[in-house]
Formats: sequence, structure tokens, C-alpha cells
Amino acid sequence: MELGSRNEKPLTRYFPDVVEAVRAQLPERCVLDGEIVIAAGKGLDFEALLQRIHPADSRVRMLAETTPASFVAFDLLAIDGESLVDQPFSVRRARLEEALAAAAPPVHLTPATDDPALAQEWFHLFEGAGLDGVVAKPTDAPYAPDKRVMFKVKHARTADCVVGGYRLHKSGPVVGSLVLGLYDDSGALQHVGVAASFPMTRRAELVEELAPYLLEPGQPHPWLGDDAADRAPGGAPSRWNTGKDMSFVPLRPELVVEVAYDHMEGARFRHTAQFRHFRVDRDAQSCTYEQLERPVRFDLSTVLGS
Repeated sequence: MELGSRNEKPLTRYFPDVVEAVRAQLPERCVLDGEIVIAAGKGLDFEALLQRIHPADSRVRMLAETTPASFVAFDLLAIDGESLVDQPFSVRRARLEEALAAAAPPVHLTPATDDPALAQEWFHLFEGAGLDGVVAKPTDAPYAPDKRVMFKVKHARTADCVVGGYRLHKSGPVVGSLVLGLYDDSGALQHVGVAASFPMTRRAELVEELAPYLLEPGQPHPWLGDDAADRAPGGAPSRWNTGKDMSFVPLRPELVVEVAYDHMEGARFRHTAQFRHFRVDRDAQSCTYEQLERPVRFDLSTVLGS
């Protein structure tokens, strides 16, 4: 039994609860494409998922007891020595439903439909359970590893955020990403994510554009020092990429940027936000969580049970 990420990093040791459930419920010889999720309350908890990537086996097993994970199957690539990668998705889906006919939580089969009206309903309703959107797959397409042959239909929204700093690009002294913040009800500036995907020439220009906002010697910053906000970017390495530098160049929290985002995970953007433009007309203090659209809450168990 082996769990691996999309870039082939081994994940088996981090999810002993999933290993046990999958081994007990799936056919003895099979290869599946799916996703590991952790449900908290009625929605997904991505932060709890991140906590599993921990070097201490004792902590991983403790978290497996306190925040158990589930496996959601998307596709069936092989079964009983038979490869299905060249079969159309309609065939693979039928075989997947057959293989998981007796599956029970925490092993789930993702719901699927060919009814556009029902898919539209799922798109709007399931967001409240923490889903980004829906995936549309051609029914006659073979399985294509490392190729985007499906369509991800995501929610698209914009938000005005405070630029609290920036991270340098791995290639040199140019901007890699803008570090974003929003003010909470207490007036604290909380880190909500980053905005990236700039052309290289634009990254160099941003260094000059952001220079006027650099901190003066001894000037305080809401993400530095003993009084830092609850959610502040730091120098700790990423749990998914231990070699990634998470340090940042702090800026006076005065500049506002409009970004596009698809989904909120708790108090942060689930994915990297996309830069739209700076909002020099907006007061940074007005950039709060109140501007964000909150989807109606929806029970994740209903999604997986459908």
C-alpha cells in the first residue's frame, strides 16, 4: 500500500489512518487517482491536512486519531493486473463504481453526473463545504498523466488586500510574490496568502515600485516582533517544500492591491492569488474580511454521500 503526491513524493507515513481504511476496503491490486481530505465540522480543513506533514511518527499517529483523514476516489487506473489508462473515462468510471460499490467512510467515491443542471447546482452549493468548484472530464478521453485534459471550473472573485511585504524570487533580487493581509475584527492585520505569476520584467519593476514602502530603521511592523498578528508569514519552511525560503521583505502596510482568488480556506486564500492592479485610491485600513463573499455552509458528508 503506497500513497504518493502528484509529483511522486511519498505520503504513506503521514496518513496511517488512510492506509488502514484503503487496504481494508479496496480491491487487493489496484491503482487509484484521488485526494486525501480532512473534514472539520461541515467543511474541509486544509490547515489540519498540512499538520500531518510532520517528521515525528508519534505526532502523526496522534493527529490520525484526533483529526482523521478520508480518501476520495476520482479515477481507476488499473485493477487486478489490468491497465485501464487507455480506456475512455466512461469505462474507467463504471469500473471505479463497481470496485467501490461496498466502500464506506472514510473511503468515498466522488459524485459524478452528466446533467448540466445538476452540475451547476453542485458548483454553487458545494462551495460551502470547502470545494473549489467542479471538474469536467471528457467521457471518451483516456487517462493522461501530467497533462491537463480536464477542465477545472472554479469560482472567481476579487479582494482588495494590504501588501505587507514581498518575497524574493528564486532566480535573484526581484519580487517573487506579494505577501497579502486583511484586517480582522480586532484591527489586527492577518496574513491571508500571496499573489504571484509576474513576468520577469515586471518582477524587477516591482522592486522599484515597492521601495518607497520599505520600513525605516526601528519602525514596527504588524508581522514582526512579540506583538505579531496571530497569522503572520514567517521564516519556517513549507511543509510541502522543505527547501522553500518563506522569509519576506517587510513593507509599511499602506499599499493596497486588488487580487483575484477562487476560494477561502478558513482565514486565508486556498491557492495563490492573482495580481490585478494596485489600488492607490483605497485606504489600507479599509481592507477587512467583511468584503469577502461567504458561501452558504454545506455539510461535507452530504457532498461525499451523494
